[in-house]
Amino acid sequence: MIMKKYLTYCGFAAATLLVCACGSKNEEATTKEKPQQEETTELKIAYVELDTLMSQYQLYKDYSEVLTRKGNNIQKTLAQKQRALENHAASVQKKYESNEFTTRDELERAQASIQKEQSDLAELADRLQNEFAMEQARINEEARDSIQSFLKRYNKTKKYDYVLVKAGDNLLIANPKFNITNDIVKGLNKRYKVKPEVAEQIKANKE
Repeated sequence: MIMKKYLTYCGFAAATLLVCACGSKNEEATTKEKPQQEETTELKIAYVELDTLMSQYQLYKDYSEVLTRKGNNIQKTLAQKQRALENHAASVQKKYESNEFTTRDELERAQASIQKEQSDLAELADRLQNEFAMEQARINEEARDSIQSFLKRYNKTKKYDYVLVKAGDNLLIANPKFNITNDIVKGLNKRYKVKPEVAEQIKANKE
């Protein structure tokens, strides 16, 4: 019944960091005297290391604290209600074994009360977990929008055709000279401003 802590970095939206930028392309040269020839255009490609981005981008750090606190609070709330339910059930069982119920109707009401508490706890767990999932989805969207917005501005001067994500072994070979992770993290952190409500939650975590 008790919700387990649910906070995985993979849930964040940085995994969607795949940007296709339009680079300049050479037009095919055609003349009446020479046959048409295809001209190749060199692609300009870079990549960002996901693990580094998520560990160094301050937005991720801040929201990790927020989600951890929210998850811990949910876990604590459900654990308390679970213990109360178990104590109530044990009390009814003890009363039953001691023949303290004077009528069958009284026993049935006590059993119905326990069943109602079980149902209420299950509904509460579902609601809290759904709220947590919605909050995480909102943060995912905010993170994705932040990264994509920055990359669009960044690429106005860099003019990459593709910016890829390197996560685990999804890129089997990656030349380090095309690694722009530090530039991206530095740029994201420079323009990042923590929201007041997030700052308050982080402060509360440390108190």
